[in-house]
Amino acid sequence: MARCFPAEPDFPEDRRAERVVWEALRDQLPDDAALFHSLQLKEGGNEYEADLVVVWPGVGIGVIEVKGGQVTYAEGQWRQSGGAAGAHRIGDPVVQAQDACHVLHRFITPRTTEGAKGRRAHLVAFPYTPVPSGWSTPGCPRELVVDSSDLGSAASIVKTVIEFFGIGHAPLSDDGAKYVVEALTSQLGGQLSLLSVAEEHEHRVDQMTRDQAMILGVLRHQTRLKVIGGAGSGKTWLALEQASRLVSAGQRVALLCYSRGLARYFERVVATWPKDQRPAYVGLFHGLPLLWGAPPPPEDKSAEVQSVYYEESLPTAMAELAAALPESERFDSVVIDEAQDFGEAWWTATLACLRDRDSGGLFAFLDEAQRVFNRYGEVPIPLAPIHLSDNLRNTKRIAQTFGSLVGEQMRYLGLDGPPVRFVQCATDEALAAADAEVDRLVDEGWPQGQIALLTTGRRHEMQVELAETYGDPASYWDEFFAEESVFYGHVLGFKGLERNVVALAVNGIRDTERAKEYLYVGMSRARTQLVVCGDLDTIETYGGTALRKRLERTSG
Repeated sequence: MARCFPAEPDFPEDRRAERVVWEALRDQLPDDAALFHSLQLKEGGNEYEADLVVVWPGVGIGVIEVKGGQVTYAEGQWRQSGGAAGAHRIGDPVVQAQDACHVLHRFITPRTTEGAKGRRAHLVAFPYTPVPSGWSTPGCPRELVVDSSDLGSAASIVKTVIEFFGIGHAPLSDDGAKYVVEALTSQLGGQLSLLSVAEEHEHRVDQMTRDQAMILGVLRHQTRLKVIGGAGSGKTWLALEQASRLVSAGQRVALLCYSRGLARYFERVVATWPKDQRPAYVGLFHGLPLLWGAPPPPEDKSAEVQSVYYEESLPTAMAELAAALPESERFDSVVIDEAQDFGEAWWTATLACLRDRDSGGLFAFLDEAQRVFNRYGEVPIPLAPIHLSDNLRNTKRIAQTFGSLVGEQMRYLGLDGPPVRFVQCATDEALAAADAEVDRLVDEGWPQGQIALLTTGRRHEMQVELAETYGDPASYWDEFFAEESVFYGHVLGFKGLERNVVALAVNGIRDTERAKEYLYVGMSRARTQLVVCGDLDTIETYGGTALRKRLERTSG
């Protein structure tokens, strides 16, 4: 008889089918196997439930989705009948089992390398439904099903599925099984507790950010608007919202930014909108003239040649191309996020894209403290700017830590959150220290997909490897948005983006004149947990005595 977790599960009336399968497996599995019921998992704000999980030494891990009543599949749709509800559509039980299996493996992997090596498989159980021997659906052969006639050999079927259909390198070793059971019984509760703090904070941030939309409502008749706000004030969300409102009002709109990561974020968000409500162009500023036929970047990658191209040649070409376009292909309004990144010549080119250069819509969202590039351009909007003075995104502890790097005092409206951590190390050891902190964060229960390791100096070797592996920037950033693994990036490319957890390696600064901005951007990318690794004396040189004192209080 298997060891059961919990030992005596509570099966409500509507989960009788799970009791039938659970009892069959409990009685048939060997003594060293473990049987879990209703295993709750959270990942990336999503909740998953594994009805039954079998951890079997010498075999592997089986994740089972159970459906009671009479279950049928026809014309691509699963249905379930029985009980007061009668026949009704249900979600794909195979996909549910598969998703739970993947999430479970991602939970196990950082906690036990030995356990993660073992085979794993998903299957479904329909204890009240007879399933013909020749039955199958796409992605679910008959062998992956335990039906009403299979209950007497349920454990044998689970074993066969794991061994012949499972994913993994080898049978689950005795030690691997031991560590998996320990992870699921002792660390799972800690992870859920940890993630619940992050989830509560995210819900709070989401609501407060949406409340910012009232600003756009009050100023809906303005055609020129400059919004200035610090990190975490909701500027990016407002830029998207403004673009959406303008399109809904019948305008032809361009949504622009400079950062590739932020541009990819815009593309992915807008792709979820109805086609008739999407801006005419979404993406990089310099992608627009290239779309119109401007000469591509020169093969000479020297800084001087590239600077001339992006700061002079390309914006000049953009203005000329825009002037030659039919009016129908220019824009009623242009919305720009992280507008502090735009150089002087870029603004001239941007205005040229408008159907009405003098009164067409121009909406700029910016944060002067994030001017990390040695580029200056005055936003051509003479009206007084709107100031966002509330930090919504970061927990109070994070916002208070980087607060000394901002000239204007902000109100911190986030939850308190866990303490910021500082790890003292030499500058050239900051990368290794950050790697160690990532391992520690995973051990504490943070899913890898919620962690980003950012650098201020040379790029992490994993970032270099990922960029070379994917080739094109879109695929590299899609890896970030997939939230399946630790993301490696540089602060220069991470503006406008965020993750629940950031390990910041202060491993040098490319442009020491912009050092304070580098630190500000890097620290403010973390929503819930921030870890800073570097030399305190060097950080004080870059960021000032106040920052040093705040980090000293968090070290250890």
